[in-house]
Amino acid sequence: MALTAHRYYSGFELAHDVYNALSIASDGNVYYVLSSEDITIGGHFYRYNPRKDDIRLIGDLTELCGEGGDKVIGQGKSHVQFYERGHRLYFATHVGFYEQIDGMDRLPVDPPDGYGLYPGGHILAYDLETGDCIDLAKLPNGEGMVSMTMDAVRGHIYGISWPTGHFIHYDLEKDILKDHGPISHRGEAGTPGGDFRVLCRSLVTDPRTGIVYFSNAEGDILYYRAGDEEVGKLENVHLRLDYFGTYDPTQPGDMAYNWRKVFWHPTEEVVYGVHGNSGYLFRFDPHKQKITLVERLTSEPSRKSGFFDQFSYGYLGFTLGPDQETIYYLTGGPIYKNNRRVKGKDQIAKGAARGLENLHLVTYHLPTDQYQDHGPVFYEDGSRPTYVNSIAVGQEGYIYTLARMTHQGKTIQDLVRIPDPLK
Repeated sequence: MALTAHRYYSGFELAHDVYNALSIASDGNVYYVLSSEDITIGGHFYRYNPRKDDIRLIGDLTELCGEGGDKVIGQGKSHVQFYERGHRLYFATHVGFYEQIDGMDRLPVDPPDGYGLYPGGHILAYDLETGDCIDLAKLPNGEGMVSMTMDAVRGHIYGISWPTGHFIHYDLEKDILKDHGPISHRGEAGTPGGDFRVLCRSLVTDPRTGIVYFSNAEGDILYYRAGDEEVGKLENVHLRLDYFGTYDPTQPGDMAYNWRKVFWHPTEEVVYGVHGNSGYLFRFDPHKQKITLVERLTSEPSRKSGFFDQFSYGYLGFTLGPDQETIYYLTGGPIYKNNRRVKGKDQIAKGAARGLENLHLVTYHLPTDQYQDHGPVFYEDGSRPTYVNSIAVGQEGYIYTLARMTHQGKTIQDLVRIPDPLK
């Protein structure tokens, strides 16, 4: 069985690969950012209204940050989900224009003539009632925000900057931003084989305590509570598990021992997460400092093949459904030709994709431990959605994501709607 996805064109012909930047707000609308690699044209922020089947451009991120005429490297991305508090959506911006240095995408140090360096990412708030976008704070050191979460109860935003991996804390009520320094050597600004460390892409807050948790490439679980002077490390639990695989944290190309995506389960009061390369679903109890493996959440063809998927970072399209019982996961699956698995590259110089794969929707019902692969996802013309790293599950029977597609002969990334087979 296969699922048929519907493609949308938001009107942005420069739209590039997107990570995380898609959520459904309390007004029922889908909010998302399409990335830009252009030096001056920023990522574009959109709202999709499923009741009217209507898309509206909210704005260019560079302009929303007040940098539209500054002749500096623009705000090309948002790399984070939207978090809601008091009728406002909170999110952050990231750099989208890179410089190739030693075969890797790096924060530019030598911008084109006439342009200044990237000024740093911004923390923004979008007012759902007025439609205004408010610039709250700018990150220090000219870095973007690669991952973020929010303690909506207490009004604290936490994030990790890119590329050097500083831990950032912003207090909404006091309007104070603090940089607590690097949390993983020199992060993705480091030298492979030395001080390079891939940075965590997902943080999670325990709403009972306000403590935020995140991982590092060595597999440590780090934590921070508002008011602490520094980041701590849990001593009785870690992610260096045999089932996750064996990694060299100093090398790029995968997430190493980091978890890929995590969320807080409100009734079980634990964290559920997925490890990137191996695709294992796990349960993390921060109070007991215990991790329990639940199931390998990869597609059925991947489970049977025994191989890792082609996207070595793993997938960010991982979330708890509206029923608060079902995990939805958009993951990869091998492609077979002439009854043989199409093999990707053994090693990659940068990025995460070793080869082409199918997109699969997997669900896991927690109360009954029921895993189900609902099959591959294709567009109406039979082509494949690729580079999928976001998800939002609507109440009206659709799943939303952002994926590569062909529009007028050009590859872009844009909004995709998939029918929810459980509805």
